[in-house]
Amino acid sequence: MVIHEGEARAHWIDRDTVAWQVDPSYRHSLAFGTGVVRLTPGTLSDEQRRRWPHLASYTALKVDPRDVGLVRAALRERVVAEERDASGALLTATGVQIPGVLDDLYAAAARVRLGPAGRLFPELSLWAPTARKVELALYGGGWWPSGGGGARTLHLMRRDDETGVWSLRGLPTWWGREYMFLVTLHSGTNEVTDPYGVAVTPDGGRSRLVNLDSPALKPPGWDRLAKPPAVPLHRASIYELHVRDFSASDASVPAGLRGTYAAFGADSAGMRELRELAQDGLTHVHLLPVFDFATVPERAADRTEPGCDFAALPPDSDRQQECVARTAATDSFNWGYDPLHYTVPEGSYATEPDRRIREFRGMVAALNRAGLRVVMDVVYNHTHSTGVLDPIVPGYYHRLLEDGTVADSTCCPNTAPEHTMMGRLVVDSVVTWARQYKIDGFRFDLMGHHPKANLLAVRRALDELTPAEDGVDGRSIILYGEGWNFGEVADGARFEQATQANLAGTGIGTFTDRLRDAVRGGSPFDADPRVQGFGSGLAGAPNGSPANGTAVQQLARLADYADLVRIGLTGSLRDYVLPSGRKSSEISYNGSPAGYTDEPGEAVAYVDAHDNETLFDALAYKLPQWTPMSDRVRMQVLSLATVLLAQGPAFVHAGSERLRSKSLDRNSYDSGDWFNRLLWDCAAGNGFGGGLPPRAENEDRWPYARPLLADPALRPGCAEIEICRARFGELLRIRASSPAFALGSAAEVRRRLSFPASDEGVITMHVDTSGLDPRWSSVTVVLNATPSTRAQVVESLAGREVSLHPVQAASGDPVVRESAFDRATGTLTVPGRTVAVFVGVMR
Repeated sequence: MVIHEGEARAHWIDRDTVAWQVDPSYRHSLAFGTGVVRLTPGTLSDEQRRRWPHLASYTALKVDPRDVGLVRAALRERVVAEERDASGALLTATGVQIPGVLDDLYAAAARVRLGPAGRLFPELSLWAPTARKVELALYGGGWWPSGGGGARTLHLMRRDDETGVWSLRGLPTWWGREYMFLVTLHSGTNEVTDPYGVAVTPDGGRSRLVNLDSPALKPPGWDRLAKPPAVPLHRASIYELHVRDFSASDASVPAGLRGTYAAFGADSAGMRELRELAQDGLTHVHLLPVFDFATVPERAADRTEPGCDFAALPPDSDRQQECVARTAATDSFNWGYDPLHYTVPEGSYATEPDRRIREFRGMVAALNRAGLRVVMDVVYNHTHSTGVLDPIVPGYYHRLLEDGTVADSTCCPNTAPEHTMMGRLVVDSVVTWARQYKIDGFRFDLMGHHPKANLLAVRRALDELTPAEDGVDGRSIILYGEGWNFGEVADGARFEQATQANLAGTGIGTFTDRLRDAVRGGSPFDADPRVQGFGSGLAGAPNGSPANGTAVQQLARLADYADLVRIGLTGSLRDYVLPSGRKSSEISYNGSPAGYTDEPGEAVAYVDAHDNETLFDALAYKLPQWTPMSDRVRMQVLSLATVLLAQGPAFVHAGSERLRSKSLDRNSYDSGDWFNRLLWDCAAGNGFGGGLPPRAENEDRWPYARPLLADPALRPGCAEIEICRARFGELLRIRASSPAFALGSAAEVRRRLSFPASDEGVITMHVDTSGLDPRWSSVTVVLNATPSTRAQVVESLAGREVSLHPVQAASGDPVVRESAFDRATGTLTVPGRTVAVFVGVMR
């Protein structure tokens, strides 16, 4: 006899069918309470195998028609799948996974309103089909009670048997009060917050009943907020920013506002910088998670900050990271990729947790007034724990492995948006952020763990929002995310995923790691971080690391990387034909097609982000240590140019335009304010030399890091930081100056964009803008990653009038102004480590 205690190896996939790896010749049944649902051998239909591919080889067991009437009752009990021999002896017993049958029986729930609603009279609803009873526990005695004082009252909720939704209509006096649901299951009663709640008490202990349309929750002018013009995804330039980073180290922000939403309303160095970036052409600020997350105490009094004098410690010391580690669990910093309540703003970013809604909206308004639209980083693929969702419908909201354990390939308990009501929670949450907080875009974390169908449902729901009905134009909201393919869902194991290749043709963007790795060199997971790329010295500045291979191997890799950069410049189009005659999809990137999009807006170009080392830190590892700071700045700018001058959305990590460093930390999610400093005052440096990065994520790289951090020549001064910022601004202005960098369609890219022959370490991109650009007939970009001046012949330019782009002709960089054009031969001459843009004057 085999008893699978604590496991659930049988899968009840619809009202008629159980899939289980058993011998169909034995007797099988589902035991519950005092009843039994008999099962008979059957087969999985083609449709069932399509919907449940990971169960396609399982035995199909059909619910005996005589017991169909017991199914709903069984699901409100503990169900055990049993296997017995002919004599009735128990052979095997296991728990049962029930998401499939719940989705089948309660499909009507997908059309029922959930969560708090109503105007004068509040209405509450909760989907809990397996519950025996649900009660509302109401706390406190008035609007926004301090500390939730007052007696608790219980109110029985009414169950709709068709949908499994429990609902209740309350009194006007309930608004502002704290509440919980008491969900009584066969295993006992769980007191839980509302998964659809829009407000919570500090640290998410209880839900709070609020109407987001209340004037008390809106900053002045919220309903009349004027947004910057909408920008399609293929034209977007996006600045990835952490709310706390933005102001925590900014002395121009009042001390009480640092690290908060309210800091965006101050006339600070950071806001002045954002306004200037917007004037240069930046279109969006992407905020790292700002929903309610679990790992920062929301009351300032409950937080403990490091007490060390960091600046007094040696630049290569391990004492800084030791100090940060001591308070990491209770300090004010975390990236926030640990969701607690999906549709509530994070409280630690508010001056007081109960002000979170109004101050969040104030931040959005301040960014809009600065000329920037706002993107939210959303993390629906996992939760911090199973404690919020699982107690409501056990075994439903999280993805279970074949044995019934919760999958955690994303680092934490994975959710299951392939299940109807989890997928619906994603859609409804996104729509709430769009309607109630006027969010202009969403970046999905680990989007490949979502079904493609779920992202398309999000897109459809947003497209239905109109200014007249909803106050926002949903069609202008951009969507992009991480289309990585890994874990228990990899390669379509459970559904068609929202991965890079699968999203081609949807208009939803995915980050392209192809361009990132080609420019930086190697991958973020290399044991030796000195592997060089197109933008980090592989072209003519070897650093001596054996990880780079022989000279012959380096040349071959440089040629491969150059093709990956070219593909990135096209928007990663899969059917673009390269100068070699091969399509982008025929070029390999780690065994996958390098080109994978249908349209140029579907690839988000980037060379650094919050993950992995900043670009400056990557170049610190990869460029020869003796490389002068002036040349490091030039390589930083050239690397960023591959992003800003590419077709499709451009994505930049906040501070990269200022040589931002995290002192070589490659995973700063819990590294505190010190390692995550974003310094608007160049006199404070760029963060490099702040000590060895935290041991837990970086110790294996300390031998490489220590001599770099100790080298004062690798710490830039104001001059270098300001030069980088100026060149970055020029690139933004160039990007915005011509439709050449936003052709918008694959057909236009194929027709107009070409790559004339170039030297090793040089990429020349030519865009024919005749009939498209009212000023210029062509735009030609030369990326010279070598240390020496290079001359590139573009035959189609011979005899034409071509000049350096006006922005660069007026640049403060004397080197780029040396770039020249020979009309007789069509030769473009560009200094080493320089990106130069030439324009053909209209005849």
